[in-house]
Amino acid sequence: MLRDRPQTQSELEGVCIDELVPSDHLLRKVDRHNGRPALNPTLMFKLLLVGYLFGIRSERQLNREVQINVAYRWFLGLNLTNTAPDASTLSQNRRRFNDSDVYQQIFDAVVVQTMKRNLVSGTGLYTDSTHLKANANKGKWVKAQALSEWQAYEPKTSAL
Repeated sequence: MLRDRPQTQSELEGVCIDELVPSDHLLRKVDRHNGRPALNPTLMFKLLLVGYLFGIRSERQLNREVQINVAYRWFLGLNLTNTAPDASTLSQNRRRFNDSDVYQQIFDAVVVQTMKRNLVSGTGLYTDSTHLKANANKGKWVKAQALSEWQAYEPKTSAL
């Protein structure tokens, strides 16, 4: 036999507010030409910091990593349904602040905070580098190569 469904059944339903507003509503017409939503500058700088900390050099790769990495999303303050800024937005933001000293100001503020907490002293400077012979002057390289080859054959020719 068929029974009535119990009235205490709980339901979970996902609702998209965009689908609830009719496409011909007056407020949609008002909102149509307002451009893209503003991006939080803190989010943009945090994105760049994630890229620097984890060695992600490409904006496209950074965007892909943020889409799938929950730890990055947590750090950026994005929930699972938020979209991360796309690669072109990241590139435009980087170019926008290229000629300013805002990155230097942020770095200086971080250094001051670490010095106040005695994490760094500011008395020593260590650098890490790799020295490679440059291949900038190909003519010089060819001459050095030719000279070494000539020196290898010179004893044989002088005996003649």
